[in-house]
Amino acid sequence: MSGHSKFANIKHKKEKNDAAKGKVFTIIGREIAVAVKEGGPDPANNFKLAQVIAKAKANNMPNDTIDRGIKKASGDGNAVNYEHVTYEGYGPNGIAIIVEALTDNKNRTAANVRSAFTKGNGSIGTQGCVSFMFDEKGQIIIDKEECELSADDLMMIALDAGAEDFSEEDDSFEILTAPDDFAAVYKALQENKIEMVSAEVTMIPQNYVELTDENAIKNLNRTLDMLDEDDDVQAVYHNWDE
Repeated sequence: MSGHSKFANIKHKKEKNDAAKGKVFTIIGREIAVAVKEGGPDPANNFKLAQVIAKAKANNMPNDTIDRGIKKASGDGNAVNYEHVTYEGYGPNGIAIIVEALTDNKNRTAANVRSAFTKGNGSIGTQGCVSFMFDEKGQIIIDKEECELSADDLMMIALDAGAEDFSEEDDSFEILTAPDDFAAVYKALQENKIEMVSAEVTMIPQNYVELTDENAIKNLNRTLDMLDEDDDVQAVYHNWDE
């Protein structure tokens, strides 16, 4: 994965998120509600909730907001029931795209996602048609300028906590974990007061695809923008080398 600046990519996404912080918090709030419903309100005994809390903190969600979301989800029997749905498909030139959503209306969400693919000259595929091209990993990005530790010291903290890979780039460090080890590695970094630009369990492409055709790039951006604007969509993964 050398040559791909994760930090630049994450920073771009973060700036986009900062402009719509309310939506980001709404998205994470839904994830908290689902995690509490599925595994209870105690993150020590609910790995999924621990993951969502780590993501919330990486996005600067206030602790009070996180706590309110957990209490509301654990005590509100009339809360909206959201379902996980995943869509897979292709953008222009065969770019692989995975869309994860939480929805209270699968018909609405399916129609919106299909429209986003179609208007960008892409197509929805069958379950599993592109997910084999991705690996599920915990991914933590650290800005070099914000990290006082040496690369070796940071790497040892991460590996001792259970990380499986550590890489250094021009502007950042990247730590990869198995999904089950993400929470432990995140906690170890927190305890060492290491600031993280991004921390989440994500889908990482095994290979990246370049686009040189301006029309294809325009169409792909149209699809990604439409998906980004959809309130039901939680995450979009693709193998486009931006």
